[in-house]
Amino acid sequence: MQNLDNLAQRQDDALVDLLAVNRTAFVPFFPAGGLQPAAVVGAPGGGHPARCDPHGGRLAWLLRRSPNILLVPGTSSTAHLRENVAGAGLTLSEEDLAELDPIGRSLEHAER
Repeated sequence: MQNLDNLAQRQDDALVDLLAVNRTAFVPFFPAGGLQPAAVVGAPGGGHPARCDPHGGRLAWLLRRSPNILLVPGTSSTAHLRENVAGAGLTLSEEDLAELDPIGRSLEHAER
């Protein structure tokens, strides 16, 4: 299953969870998008795993979000490719998730 999904656009959270229960892959479209980088994970090098790189932090969040998420981020630059690969190597703690998870939820409520 593929749908628009990222830290800022989370309208399919229930679907992602249902697919995980049924062991079906979910491929988020535009996985690193939706927010200004600084608003998502802070400035690079902030001393916090989720703050090391905006794109990488958002991709790491998706990978930690659910075991059925399969990332296929696109890029046209070597620098962006490096950011994407770095995200796969990040290990987010429960504290990181607690900081990042509410971001999309608060934006979702603000849009209503």
